Order: sequence, then structure tokens, then C-alpha cells
Amino acid sequence: MKRTAVAASALAAGALLAFTNWNVQAQDKKWYPFSVEEHNPPFDMASPVKEVMYEPLQKADKKWNICVSFPHMKDAYWLAVDYGVSEEAKDLGVAMHLVEAGGYTNLSKQISQIEDCASNGAQAVVIGAISYDGLNETVKRLHDKNIPVVDVINGMSSKDLSAKSLVSFETMGFKAGEYIAKQNPKSAGEVEVAWFPGPPGAGWVEAGNKGFNDAVKDSGLKVVATKYGDTGKEVQLKLVEDVLQANPNIKYIVGTSPTTEAAVQLLRERNLSDKIKVLSYYFTPGVYDNIKAGRVMAAPTDSAVVQGRVAIDQAVRILEGKPYLKHVGPKIYVIDKSNINSFDYASSLAPADWKPVFSVN
Repeated sequence: MKRTAVAASALAAGALLAFTNWNVQAQDKKWYPFSVEEHNPPFDMASPVKEVMYEPLQKADKKWNICVSFPHMKDAYWLAVDYGVSEEAKDLGVAMHLVEAGGYTNLSKQISQIEDCASNGAQAVVIGAISYDGLNETVKRLHDKNIPVVDVINGMSSKDLSAKSLVSFETMGFKAGEYIAKQNPKSAGEVEVAWFPGPPGAGWVEAGNKGFNDAVKDSGLKVVATKYGDTGKEVQLKLVEDVLQANPNIKYIVGTSPTTEAAVQLLRERNLSDKIKVLSYYFTPGVYDNIKAGRVMAAPTDSAVVQGRVAIDQAVRILEGKPYLKHVGPKIYVIDKSNINSFDYASSLAPADWKPVFSVN
């Protein structure tokens, strides 16, 4: 018995060592060249795209000071982007200082944080914007001070931006809607869907909402509830509870990553997991785990880590007067049970044991 326990312990230790070695190798592996789509003309999500293999600079010419501003760090999606910007700052040898506004209702705080960055000597600013239009004056002020601004992830309407590293969230929403629309043709009858696009007023949310509704409009899916709200899990849980109360015949819940995590928990508590299916329209570790476990059907990925990396590389290239792509984003694809074990994990998610980084010096 004792010998068996020792053998089991040795096996477990060996497995842990193998996993650790795999993890180290995965993290040491170069992330590039990486397939991205370049928009031309830039800053127009409807403009033609061509596939390009992106390669960053090897090192910056000097230790530039780059400020990064996020809406919040309340979910693992932004943790992945943080991983991307901080690791690329380390790779290039530049300083990075990250600020987060605490949520999508805090536009004035984000503006104040960005202005503080500029006052404290930031030479470039990377912004994950709370509002599509609400930061335009801030971007103009930075532009007038010759401080380049890179728009990452969420999208802004400013004409004074220097570059964009982001995908079309209209496509993200469309991919999620298309996935279930194919399974529910109009000829099969009406199926009710609840849709949770995210915080009102954010550019990515409005785009995602359009894409999702375009994808399902000619199918058997009927969107019976559309509920906006901050991407905190508690907010999303309350929204899901309210929708289930008002719409007992729902067959699908589709929304943000925190929506799906809240829904999975609530459906399990109410013994509804077999009756109602759940999808996310972007990808996080929670979504990854739930797809593996069969609790979430699918989610498109926008390779959030790579978007963060590219944004830092764009900023450095602009500061150094080197050629750069003005508007790029990774190609979007859907992850489900069929490819959950084979996709490029490190392009979409931070390592499981990774902690937030707010400064790289």
C-alpha cells in the first residue's frame, strides 16, 4: 500500500514537472510571425483587408515611456491584454505603466488617468477605450502634444489616432450568432434567445450587437431580450436572473464572458443546464474551462494577447519613425469542443498562474 502511494506520488510529481516544462516552453516560444488582417484604408472597419504575417521589432532603440489605459481589470479578458502589453514591453526593452478606470461607467476617471500619464512624461499612450466617442477630445490633446495614441481592443472614432490594434467586434458578434443560427434554420420553427452585449455606449458593444442581430435575423432565432450592463459578474448575474424570470422559454443565452460565467452558475443551481445553452462572443479562461467541460457551446476568439503585443510594437515603431501598420487585428475564428485542445492558447489567454502587471521598468 505504501509502495503504491509512493509510486502514485512519483507519477504525480513527474506529471507536474512535465506540465511545468511544457508551460515554460510554451511561454518561451516566440509569438510571431502571427497572421493578422490589415485594413486599407485604415480606421474604417468596413475597408478591405489583406492577410499579413506580423513581426515585431526585436528591441527598441531606447527605453521609451509608454502609458496603457484600460477600462478595468475585473475580468480575465483584460488580464490577457495586460499580459500582451507587459510581455511585449519587456521584450522590446521599454517602460510601461498601466492604469485602469474600474469599470465602463467611469469615463471621467479614464480621461483623468490618461491626462495624468501625459503630465508624468508618457511618450505614447495605448488606450482600451470606455467610450467610442467620449475620448476624442483627450486624444486630440495628446495629438497636439505630439504624443501618439494607439487604439487597442475597443475602438474609438477619433481621427487623431496614430494606429489601431483591434478586430471587428461586429464580426465577433456575427460569428457567435452565426454559430447557433446554422443550427436553428427558420424552417425548424422559432427558438428564443436572450442577448447580453455588454456596457451601453462602448464601441465594441454596439458593433457586437449589430453583428449578432445581423447573423440571426434570417434564422429561426428570436431575440426576446437584449440587456446591456457592465462586465462585472454580479451585474451580469442580476441581468440573467431578470431575463429568466420574464422569459421562461429561452433556449439560448449569448453574451459577454462574465454573462456566460454567471449563466452557467445560475442554470446549474436551477437545474436548467440541459434546457438552456450558453455561448460567449469573446474568449477568456472561464469560457475556455466551460467549453472544455461542456457548459458553454462555443466562443469566437480575437487573440487578445496578440492585440496587446501589437499595440506596444506599433507605439515603439511610431516613436522611432519606423514603418508600421496603421490598422491591424488578428483573424477571428470560433473555438468549440472540436478545436479546444488544439488552438493557440498563448495568443488568446494569459498563463493560468499569471498575475496582473501594472509597471514594466
